[in-house]
Amino acid sequence: MAYLTESELQKLGFKYLGKNVKISDKAAIYNHEQIEIGDHSRIDDFCIVSGRVVIGQYCHITPMCLIAGGKPGIFIEDFSTFAYGVKVFSQSDDYTGESMTNSLIPEKFKKEVFKKIIIQKYTIVGAGSIIMPGVTVREGSSIGAMTLVVKDTQAWSINIGIPSKFMKPRSKKLLELAEIFKREM
Repeated sequence: MAYLTESELQKLGFKYLGKNVKISDKAAIYNHEQIEIGDHSRIDDFCIVSGRVVIGQYCHITPMCLIAGGKPGIFIEDFSTFAYGVKVFSQSDDYTGESMTNSLIPEKFKKEVFKKIIIQKYTIVGAGSIIMPGVTVREGSSIGAMTLVVKDTQAWSINIGIPSKFMKPRSKKLLELAEIFKREM
């Protein structure tokens, strides 16, 4: 995987760019002026990141993810990971038929949903999962592969299914490991 150089990253004009950030040269990043990326975070091949997006420290966006922050924004806190093919949407068309849909239609004919998304610290979102507008994925949550998240999760929980359901509590042992990691860095 080839990453953009430091000088290439600087030229893109991010709102904020931390140190040791890695972005694949095959990722598509739009609206750089609205995007903030914290120290030691990485965005891999074939990802699309657009709109208002804030990524914390030590976050990993693995290949083929879509982070569509739109106007309300997506806020990803430290030590969070998106596995292959995760899709996160802060905006959505109205699917009821009460309005028109798609990005080619003027707003006055549409009834879109615009709600920010918050992904709190120590979260992992499994491959192929989708997170819809307005959701807060609480600290330490684990989202199983191919899960559809339409409502907030509980902190330190494992969630699976379509739509997502609480499965069981998640271990907090990783907090101890995170403290050791921080001291050693």
